[in-house]
Amino acid sequence: MATAQERSGVEAGAEGVPQTLTTEHIGFDWIFIVLCTWLIGGVFLDGWAHTHGKVDQSFFTPWHAVLYSGYLAVAIFLAVTIVRNHAQGAAWLRSYPAGYGSSVIGAAIFAVAGVGDLLWHTLFGIEKGIEGEISPSHLALALGGTLIFSGALRAAWQRTDAARRWRTLLPPLLALTYIFSLLVFFTQFADPIVTSRANLHITDILIIFNPYSTDSDPSLSTKLGVASILLQAAIMTGVLLVLVRRWRLPLGSFALLLGLNGLMIGVLTGSAEDFSLALVFNVAILSALIGLLIDALNVTLRPSAERVVALRVFAFAAPCVYYLVYFAALFATDGSFGWSVHLWTGSIVMAGIVGLLLSYVMAPPKVAST
Repeated sequence: MATAQERSGVEAGAEGVPQTLTTEHIGFDWIFIVLCTWLIGGVFLDGWAHTHGKVDQSFFTPWHAVLYSGYLAVAIFLAVTIVRNHAQGAAWLRSYPAGYGSSVIGAAIFAVAGVGDLLWHTLFGIEKGIEGEISPSHLALALGGTLIFSGALRAAWQRTDAARRWRTLLPPLLALTYIFSLLVFFTQFADPIVTSRANLHITDILIIFNPYSTDSDPSLSTKLGVASILLQAAIMTGVLLVLVRRWRLPLGSFALLLGLNGLMIGVLTGSAEDFSLALVFNVAILSALIGLLIDALNVTLRPSAERVVALRVFAFAAPCVYYLVYFAALFATDGSFGWSVHLWTGSIVMAGIVGLLLSYVMAPPKVAST
């Protein structure tokens, strides 16, 4: 006869022990990830409002309403699950499905950070520009959101079945997509998609240290552009390696991940005057195309912890493919761009090197036993 924990969908045993998958688990994962979609949508809607001058000095905006209502939906769902499972006999600390402990902690952090965000805005006003990405209250919200999204990923990670079918793959894949998108959201000040610098023709930048001391740096924009490519290459490759390290993914997995991320990042591009849905969908389609090419790499190379050479080649090739297509798209759009052949080809190779180095973190070389 099933125990109360088993009936409620909470696995017996500690987290980290491989678990079997039941219909109830799938249902919980799907409801949870749908509610998380509401939450991440609110994040990017609020980001769009900040980027395009749609906010004033008030905390109580329509954009915050979508964001925090999404959070409340997730938090209430988790709370109802915990109370229901406890009523059926599960201990409080085991009254959530295995893997979702991080989501419970994240929901608590998000609640505290939300109150802190209200106080921060009341005391110091609304952030502008890069301030919105590095504001302490916003970073606390980002931490809470990341932990919330990680529940579906951690739950799938612990199960004995490999995520080969879309029915079971989508919740953890979407969870990682949302985590990836949060990372990009909070580093959008250094993202070549949000702010492209390779197609800028800048001859000089004047730097004023004080009224009596100035300097110029004609390559400052270029330096920021290269740094942006390297940072985003590291974030993207790290996310891809998490997936290939654990699962053999079906074709289309990376197209979905990068396409959805591109759709969300696309809403942050452009100014208030030149924003258009066509631009958003162009970014999403281009990102999905790049994802398909990376899917092809994954299917061909079959990288894994056991196939280390293939993993390293994949880690180098994936960011190279991404930025090769990126520069090709810039050229197709503008007919030319401001960077020399030395700069854009070197940036592609350096992005690949960043990915290669990350593969050594994900799968370090074996050390001979003494």
